[in-house]
Amino acid sequence: MFSIIVISALMGAIVGLLAGLLGIGGGLIVVPVLLMLLPAFGIVAPEHAMLVAIATSLGSIVITATSSIRAHHKWGNIPWPLASRIMLGSAIGAWCVGYLAHLVDGVVLQRIFAVAVTLIALRMLGSRSVVGKRSLPGNPAIVGVSGVLGGLASLLGIGGGALFVPVLNYFSVDMKRAIGCAAASGVAIALFGTLGYVIAGWQQYQLSDGFLGFIYLPAMLGIILTSIFTAPVGARLTQQLPVMKIKRFFGVFLMLVALRMFFA
Repeated sequence: MFSIIVISALMGAIVGLLAGLLGIGGGLIVVPVLLMLLPAFGIVAPEHAMLVAIATSLGSIVITATSSIRAHHKWGNIPWPLASRIMLGSAIGAWCVGYLAHLVDGVVLQRIFAVAVTLIALRMLGSRSVVGKRSLPGNPAIVGVSGVLGGLASLLGIGGGALFVPVLNYFSVDMKRAIGCAAASGVAIALFGTLGYVIAGWQQYQLSDGFLGFIYLPAMLGIILTSIFTAPVGARLTQQLPVMKIKRFFGVFLMLVALRMFFA
């Protein structure tokens, strides 16, 4: 268990740094790494590793997502009338998927994650986002679309920024407000998605073995302990490093990760 905590803490340091520097969700790194580590250390069977990796990643996002929404609220980047509707849909979608994800075969989950990571990587390798000219749809559509995106984020173990920001840009929401709304959705996704995974796995894993539902607590705590310190460092480095070049390099790295997961 100690080895897992140490490795997770090192991973958390990298995750926090990249999150602050590139604005990406840690799940893109956490899930593939835990997918390898958990079976290697005999913590879970290989067929359950993907589900536990996703749930643990989502649980580790709760603290960082809460910190992020506080910062964006302070900076005035969150249009709350819109963000509240997005949070409602995200919460419903994330909880439903978190509760039902164990019904999906682990290999299928792995393939879905690989496809999603490929699409995110292609976007990182492409040009910068352009704000569209379409107006936002009505409230039911906003809640519905947010539910779908929140559910997908919960299924992938990510905060949702990579999904929500381009969609909001398409509907003429400027980048700062889009990121603020994505931060708000991240809290709803992390909290309610985690709750779904905890309830669904309550009878399958024991707290005495380090589990809270499908969440493996030693790994989650290791990630949180370091990522909360390195994320602000990454944010400061955006003023000193060539972020776009690093982003494209990381996009290539994600493509390789996706290929490995797809064919593993």
